[in-house]
Amino acid sequence: MHDFLRLGDERDSVLEETFDIVNKMWQGQDKAREGEPEFTNETKALLQESLPETGMDASDALELAAEVLDQSIAQSRPRFLAYIGSSGLEVGAVADFLAASYDINVALNSKASTLLEVQTGKWLGDFIGYTGSRGLFTSGGTVSNITGLAVARQKVLPESREYGNSVPLAVYCSSEAHYSNRRAVELLGLGNKAIRSIPIDEQRRMIPAELEKSIKEDIAQGVKPMAIIASAGTTLTGAVDPLREIARIAQTYNVWMHVDGAYGAPAAGADSTRELFDGLELADSVTIDAHKWLFVPKACSILLVRDYAALAETFGHNEAYMPHNTEDANPVDVTLEYSRPLRALKLWLGFKTHGAEQFRAAIEHDLHLAQITYDRASVNPRYRVMPHRPQLSVVPLQYIPQGMTDPSQISEHNAKLCKAIVEDGRVYLSPADIDGHVWLRPCYTNFRTQEEDVDVFFEVIEELSHKLHH
Repeated sequence: MHDFLRLGDERDSVLEETFDIVNKMWQGQDKAREGEPEFTNETKALLQESLPETGMDASDALELAAEVLDQSIAQSRPRFLAYIGSSGLEVGAVADFLAASYDINVALNSKASTLLEVQTGKWLGDFIGYTGSRGLFTSGGTVSNITGLAVARQKVLPESREYGNSVPLAVYCSSEAHYSNRRAVELLGLGNKAIRSIPIDEQRRMIPAELEKSIKEDIAQGVKPMAIIASAGTTLTGAVDPLREIARIAQTYNVWMHVDGAYGAPAAGADSTRELFDGLELADSVTIDAHKWLFVPKACSILLVRDYAALAETFGHNEAYMPHNTEDANPVDVTLEYSRPLRALKLWLGFKTHGAEQFRAAIEHDLHLAQITYDRASVNPRYRVMPHRPQLSVVPLQYIPQGMTDPSQISEHNAKLCKAIVEDGRVYLSPADIDGHVWLRPCYTNFRTQEEDVDVFFEVIEELSHKLHH
């Protein structure tokens, strides 16, 4: 037996060193650190090296890899409040190690793993109140949204697989829907002119009357409504569209209703926010990124659908090299991907280890942090907040230095402030452009973030703003 690509005698030591690295990292994430490590010249030089023709000691290579990772931006840290990140659930990371080691491809029937994926999708549907659905795991919200919209097109235009988009189609979403939906429409060949950007109300939710008006106008002009995309938690402000009203309109005009809940849909499982998602159960398809507000490592997105057979109608092929003698369609015939790692394992292991109640509690904790952030900023004249309380866990705010009244100056100051916060390293933050003005945009989607981290967030804002303004 040759020894190519085996660790051999190094196997035990590599596993032990891996354990030490991961254990140290997990312990280091229990509390926020007071700055990011330096991105060293040595690491920069390492990452400029040419292809190594001969290998090195595996433990030494592992140590280099750990240094690269530690000098990277890690979304799982307690004060990472930018974008909407994952938080590296510990048993989820273990699941990824196991799944990668077994390297199962759930493209065809993989026996127990196939049933695990089906079970996990059912659990997630039950968690958010979308019962009786079937789940399909993908690489991310973009692929899940593309998949859902492809099914919507197949429903309204069954000949599209043979002839393409032979008639003009329209897709409806709020003016603040995630850009992945626009990307999906473009990739499906509709062109972004097919998107109807529906106005939003004062809480930044799609206005149902405007949606219905747009649908009527399209029908009168011979344009087929293809899908309505309702946002269950916009990325910009966390707004949840009025799902029941949108569902009524979708049913009235026989239009596919897709809910983009990549970020926000897990909050449908929390007591304090469940009512925001009233009508979710009426949707035809729902996207959820478990690597966002269900805390597991990337990538783990799910498309939940009512009509699983519709996926096979959209994607199925009768390839000679694939068996087709099972009752269920092959996973490769219901999705875009032919190489499908067992992404469901990390969520399955999370639910089995912690139970749904702990996930709900973690979501409620993040919702609480958002509310206290809003409360603290709203009573301080140095801050500007949105006119309505956060619906979920995104809390846009602006810091206004004393004496500054010009909106453009305030916007410029907050842009500089956000950059200074990132460079400072105690908190990682991203800006948001809301109605042409720059806001700071903390978002809480990490089970590790604590109230003391919120305290530090405000301290950093005020300290660095003072330095910038004086």
